[in-house]
Amino acid sequence: MKICVIIPTLNEESNILKIFQKIRNTKLKLDILFIDDNSTDESQKIIINLKKKYNFVKYIFRNKKVGIGSAHKDGIKYAYKKKYDLIITMDADGTHDPKYFNNMILNAKNFDYVITSRFKKPNLIKDWPVSRKILTYTRHIMVRMFLGITYDASAAYRSFFTKKIKLSDILSAKNNDYAFFWEVTYTIKKKNYSIFEVPVRLVHRKLGKSKMKINHIFNSLMYLFKIYIYLRSNYEQAKYNTKP
Repeated sequence: MKICVIIPTLNEESNILKIFQKIRNTKLKLDILFIDDNSTDESQKIIINLKKKYNFVKYIFRNKKVGIGSAHKDGIKYAYKKKYDLIITMDADGTHDPKYFNNMILNAKNFDYVITSRFKKPNLIKDWPVSRKILTYTRHIMVRMFLGITYDASAAYRSFFTKKIKLSDILSAKNNDYAFFWEVTYTIKKKNYSIFEVPVRLVHRKLGKSKMKINHIFNSLMYLFKIYIYLRSNYEQAKYNTKP
């Protein structure tokens, strides 16, 4: 089984080697694909050095910051093109622990799409700052309220077999930033793929700075509202068209 682990990076020089070693510790045979958005620190140099030592390290260096959703799309397109059987996507900041790989892979065999959840069990984000907890729960509630998604739809830690999910369904999510995650979850749900949530404990970032800014949050919420209005408009139009 060919496995591709996709990891977007942007100025993650403090975390790349740490996450790389944690992945190595799983003893799983897999390839690691880094998608770097023109980091200004030593990230690309570290990745290049890893590539020189290990054939299973791959990378795509992009000329500018295009968005984390776009990075996931490029990584997933690469994995389909190279005919990988299984894709795992994760963050580079250390919040996503590779110790969950086996559980995710096992459930991916029985379900179409596996996502990780911070809400399936209590205290999975207990060491996060209060402000980040409020943001995370607020976003979860709003996505659930506007789109009817009960899953932890905004997490990037996911897994699926390429033969089960059409690439076009993944790429139909138009957003290229953080809203990509809940948008693609919504698409997967609407396409009637089966979804399974794996509870995971996420530690708060220890090294480096978070890439999520206030404008990302605002844009994501505005995009959510835009999608809601679009869906609502289509629903009302459908009701009108079915009237006798």
